[in-house]
Order: sequence, then C-alpha cells, then structure tokens
Amino acid sequence: MNPINQIQTPFIQGLTNPNAKPENKVEGFGEIFKQAIQNVNQTQKASDKLTSDLATGQVENIHEVMIASEKASLSLELTMQVRNKVVEAYQEVMRMQV
Repeated sequence: MNPINQIQTPFIQGLTNPNAKPENKVEGFGEIFKQAIQNVNQTQKASDKLTSDLATGQVENIHEVMIASEKASLSLELTMQVRNKVVEAYQEVMRMQV
C-alpha cells in the first residue's frame, strides 16, 4: 500500500509554485465600495441634469425624469442602509471582549 503523502505530493506541488502569477486581480471591499459610491454619484448627477432640463423645457417626457429621480433616490437609500449596517457591524465588533 502506498503512503498517503506520496499520493498528495503532486497535488501540493502544483499549488506551491512560486513562479505562478494570478491572472485576475481580486478587488477588495474598499475598491468595490468605491465603485458603488461612484455609480450612485453618477445616478444622482444624471437625475439632476434631467430635472434641470425639464425645468428649462428641454425634456418633454416627464416619465424619464421621474424614473431617473426614483432610481437616484433608491440607490442613495440603499447606500445609506449599507453604510448603517457596516457601521453597526463595526461597533458590534468593537464591543466584543477578547
């Protein structure tokens, strides 16, 4: 019977190759959160532009303006709720006794 370490050796050797470089860069939470904030900001700016265009008479379809406004409002509300949950989780971790 072959020992277990001989069976696992080829599998482990492929994993510990120091010359292997990752092809895909994994984004961290901070980078993902930054992109989400930028998307919310772009949505807010688009809503503001459509609102000002409506006020000046450049937009005839009020439905587009209302949809953009609701999208901006919902994305901001979601962002605030995520922020609140992150702060709450941080505070909970800080209250833990070590």
